[in-house]
Amino acid sequence: MLEVSDMTREEMKALLGRAKYGHLAVARDGHPYVVPMHYAFDGRDLYFLTTEGTKTEYIAANHEVCFQVEDVEDATRWRSVMLTGRAERLNTPGDTERAMQLISERNPALAPALNRTKIGHWTRLSHVALFRVRAEALYGRKTA
Repeated sequence: MLEVSDMTREEMKALLGRAKYGHLAVARDGHPYVVPMHYAFDGRDLYFLTTEGTKTEYIAANHEVCFQVEDVEDATRWRSVMLTGRAERLNTPGDTERAMQLISERNPALAPALNRTKIGHWTRLSHVALFRVRAEALYGRKTA
């Protein structure tokens, strides 16, 4: 039988620091929305860059978010961390500069946030939005 145990806080922070991307979960009017995201974690807060759209609309309506990362070797060897907190849109020069530095160190191309979306004759403009999530809770599980 597979044994699953809680991760220590240091193990959770280490996984958040090394995972390449995670899954951002938001909700509005009882409807969930989950998307893969590149991010940066500074040991305390999580930062992400996106463009205006569904995610930003959901966050504006409900700032409570969940972010999940995992490291899966196979069905019997894995780790998973979930961070919950309030997403705060960053607007001050100091906050945005710090967030961009952290995010671009991990994802220099800033993809897929910076892209050109074209559907038929319609092209979506990319209005950038930066967010910080102050971790209110961390949960982590791993196999032995």
